[in-house]
Amino acid sequence: MANHKSALKRNRQNEKKNERNKGYRTLVKTLSKKVRTEAEAGNKEQAQKELKIAEKAIAKVGGKGILHSRAASRKVSSLTRLVNRIA
Repeated sequence: MANHKSALKRNRQNEKKNERNKGYRTLVKTLSKKVRTEAEAGNKEQAQKELKIAEKAIAKVGGKGILHSRAASRKVSSLTRLVNRIA
């Protein structure tokens, strides 16, 4: 546990930030799962709609620094490849 006043404040700030960011990370997982579900079902049009929504959210989260920018790019790329592979 921190002893200095500034370190105690930093801990409080980190806890608040972590709570706020947890929602964004959960949102990214949920939207990615929707895209994967539609892709596995073979619904290309619906998967593309879900991908567009997910891509926007992932870019927002990556831009805020909640998710590393390259990690966000990698997630979008893998989802796009998955949707494009649907026959």
